[in-house]
Amino acid sequence: MGHIVRMVDFAKRLHDQHQHFSITILLIKPLFNPSYNLYVESLAASDTQFRYIHLRPPPLPPPSEHQVLTSPDKYFSDFLESYKSQVRDAIVNYVLSSSPATARLAGLVVGCLCTAMIDVANDFAAPTYLFFTSSAAFLGLMLHLPIRHALIGTEFTISDPDSLTHFPSYGNQVPTSVIPSALFNKQGGYSTSLNHARRFRNTKGIIVNTFEELESSAMKSLLVSPESPPVYAVGPLLDLAGDARSGSDRDKILKWLDEQPPSSVLFLCFGSLGCFDPPQLEEIAAAFEKSGHRFLWSIRRSPPKGEFGLPTDCGGDYDGLLPEGFLKRTKNRGMVCGWEPQTAVLGHAAVGGFVSHCGWNSILESLWFGVPMVTWPMYAEQQINAFEMVVELDLAVELRLECKCEFVGIGSKVELVAAEEIERAVRRVMDDENLVRERERDERQEQKGCHGRWVFV
Repeated sequence: MGHIVRMVDFAKRLHDQHQHFSITILLIKPLFNPSYNLYVESLAASDTQFRYIHLRPPPLPPPSEHQVLTSPDKYFSDFLESYKSQVRDAIVNYVLSSSPATARLAGLVVGCLCTAMIDVANDFAAPTYLFFTSSAAFLGLMLHLPIRHALIGTEFTISDPDSLTHFPSYGNQVPTSVIPSALFNKQGGYSTSLNHARRFRNTKGIIVNTFEELESSAMKSLLVSPESPPVYAVGPLLDLAGDARSGSDRDKILKWLDEQPPSSVLFLCFGSLGCFDPPQLEEIAAAFEKSGHRFLWSIRRSPPKGEFGLPTDCGGDYDGLLPEGFLKRTKNRGMVCGWEPQTAVLGHAAVGGFVSHCGWNSILESLWFGVPMVTWPMYAEQQINAFEMVVELDLAVELRLECKCEFVGIGSKVELVAAEEIERAVRRVMDDENLVRERERDERQEQKGCHGRWVFV
């Protein structure tokens, strides 16, 4: 969902500045049926300034669990590539055929997993721009992969998790333990990532949801790199209205926050794919009981054991997930919910800390509202995002930097983190004298000064 929301937001801002552009958004049917379908459908129904085209899925058999879990990155990449002919047909039938005879395809903006569509743009002699939804530092890592591969010729190995690798976009040496798991995958994850990185170089430019004041060193390394196409920092792109993640409990959550003292509530949310099994939920609950802090905790239910699928909303039913009596014992200082309006929560005066999976969108939102963060990465590039926030920028409290996980459905199951470890991180982030809190406030002021300065291509 984070990719879709940010790309649409960028399109809206581009159109606000240059209304002579006609923008068409091609929507690929998700492999499964995640809840963000509702957001996409509402966009297509209510937003009249753009044309939304739902592409017809190719005639492929449904994936087996083994196919996806062996290398999810490769499977999803192949799945997206299978849409090339539908994208080509949509441009001919819906974009060019309905335009004036003098109109042309000005360009194709593709998501960072859709690099196969560069071939489609080439068919129309149109430039391709990549929309990169993570950090400039991680973009630099990706662009460096072909250089590393030319020297080493193989994927990363985990024989020594304390070994260090130099990437020009990071000021510190990067430990092997925080490098995304796909880059260790011998069943196609590494080769898929390497292929994407090579194709990044074939674009006319890369649009990144970041800003130079936050990632000045990373941006400088990209701007002077001969391997990188032009890079445009257009962030922070934020869902400040909270439209993409609003749920039925929005009013109830915000009313509860209104009743709490300023900066007193710790907020826990782990993204659309983040979920824990009951043993980990019990450790988190124990940490809350021991710390005594107020909390707002968003919980997603793992797929049933032995089943393959996405995490689901609990619908208010937490039986079998939380320790017996926990909700009753903490009812005066805590609230448990499902989907929540994340930006509205982070922007509320009562929220003083944020335990996050370190998705890049969540990081930008926490920075925007000046809410100090505790890092608990779970999948994708989140662990290297956590490394950047804690080690590179000193803007977050470390709970974990690395994640040891095995996939369960499309979510992930992570190594058990003990209540004592969670409690220590909670106390640190909620401490008024915490230096990270002061740095977050300073960073927020810098963002406020630069917000609204956009570069469009």
